Amino acid sequence: QVQLVESGGGLVQAGGSLRLSCVASGSIFSINAMGWYRQAPGKQRELVAVITSGGSTNYADSVKGRFTISRDNAKNTVSLQMNSLKPEDTAVYYCNAHIGTIVSRTTFYWGQGTQVTVSS
Repeated sequence: QVQLVESGGGLVQAGGSLRLSCVASGSIFSINAMGWYRQAPGKQRELVAVITSGGSTNYADSVKGRFTISRDNAKNTVSLQMNSLKPEDTAVYYCNAHIGTIVSRTTFYWGQGTQVTVSS
């Protein structure tokens, strides 16, 4: 059993900052890529940022230069530092991780989501 638990969402004014964190727990054998996705009302879920186990990163064009993804492999955590937030960043943010457990092959897992609201 694997769980991803996010924290750090909230309400912030445009131009402000928030930091999201996600911790993976359970019978984890290995974690490959970890990332953040978001889904705004009426829109499809989209990739925000992803980081490999080796530290390589990739960002959506809309957040490049404003968001920074990082991970702590020893603690099975991934974080997303969001600066210069815009109202269009408002969405539910989901943590995602590609995890292999002691008893199963690697599978993508999702967190429950955390709301980020940016007011203008």
